Amino acid sequence: MPTDPRRHDIDALRALAFGLLILYHVGMYYVAAWPWHLKSPHAATWLQAPMVLVNIWRMDLVFLVSGVAVGFLLRGRRPLALIGQRALRLLLPLAFGMAVVVPYQAYAEALSRDLVAPGFGAFMLRYWSMGPWPRGAFAGSDFGMTWNHLWYLPYLFVYTAALALLQPLARSPAGRWLRTAFTGLRRWRLLVLPALPLLLYALVLAPRFPAMHDLIHDGYLHALYFTVFVYGYWMGVDEGFWDELVRLRRWALALAVGLGAAYLALRATGAEPWLLRTLRAFYLWTTIAAILGLARRHLDRPWPWLGWANESVYPWYMLHQTLIVAGAVLLAHWRLGPVLEPLVLVAFTVGGCWLLTAGLIRRILWLRPLFGLKPQTQAVAAPQSWRLPKLVRSRSVCYRPGRGASPSRSSGDAA
Repeated sequence: MPTDPRRHDIDALRALAFGLLILYHVGMYYVAAWPWHLKSPHAATWLQAPMVLVNIWRMDLVFLVSGVAVGFLLRGRRPLALIGQRALRLLLPLAFGMAVVVPYQAYAEALSRDLVAPGFGAFMLRYWSMGPWPRGAFAGSDFGMTWNHLWYLPYLFVYTAALALLQPLARSPAGRWLRTAFTGLRRWRLLVLPALPLLLYALVLAPRFPAMHDLIHDGYLHALYFTVFVYGYWMGVDEGFWDELVRLRRWALALAVGLGAAYLALRATGAEPWLLRTLRAFYLWTTIAAILGLARRHLDRPWPWLGWANESVYPWYMLHQTLIVAGAVLLAHWRLGPVLEPLVLVAFTVGGCWLLTAGLIRRILWLRPLFGLKPQTQAVAAPQSWRLPKLVRSRSVCYRPGRGASPSRSSGDAA
């Protein structure tokens, strides 16, 4: 029996999913006809297809992995205590990010539209005073200030608090039956049935609630993200469920490729919205199922970079989009062209995230909580916190210490 009880694949998925955000947001600068804070003169139409395919599942995967992590955090912990801890780890970085990290994005966007005068210092004083701003000065200007890409943090806090408060229901006979029914899915049922609620939301809610990322008016995205968040909580490290994902990984991947190709083809021909939404829902779930199965099969090992990556995820997440915008403004003067410029922009963003995180944020004690990191003493002392009991029984499987039977330390930090 292996002596390492950690689920390295979950940790690796978390790090890689957030890493994908850097490439995606660089792509947002270059993809033609899609609104973003700034747009490159080298914008390309061909980028739309891969960006569409990634956009469908990228945040759903992040919320699913976060749901897995919250399941670990809820073990042996009172719901209100978890909510308090998550408020500190999520809302403090959100407030700091809105006040300090995000404003340059708003400044660059408003300046590019000639809606504010040059001068970042004067802009910051006005920003901290909550405006007022000319209409449409920057994304979120109607609220005075913005959280831009940091919207994930309040959404995750709300979902975590809701799941914590719903624990009496989750532990009721009906709640246990739902969880057992989900983790007991096998063969085609695992690739079809979890997509049905996502399809219902796409058909009923999506036409009425376009994506807003303002927390209040996001009826469709809340239903979608909270559902996959609960899926992650339910699946946890259920050996039978994960083994089935591994067994079905090639089928899931083939279905995802076929559904994605059909979606793009029909989208280009102007197919009926209900048909596109149906394909989208099944493409979303089969892609996630393929990623989870492939990750379980190929990533569940103690990669040398994993510990560092998991502690660096939140700072990189908070910093990356501001660095992309700053890099785009800087590189625009150099006229590097449509091939070299994106490569330099990615390097600038990655290098800036690494330098600020490794050189400052992880080293300065008072900066750590502002970027979602534990104090250094807690970060070192946590390894035993995320181990499962020696024997946890369910209808379908017994969990024992060993490969896939217990979460990693970092998995608990993934929420």
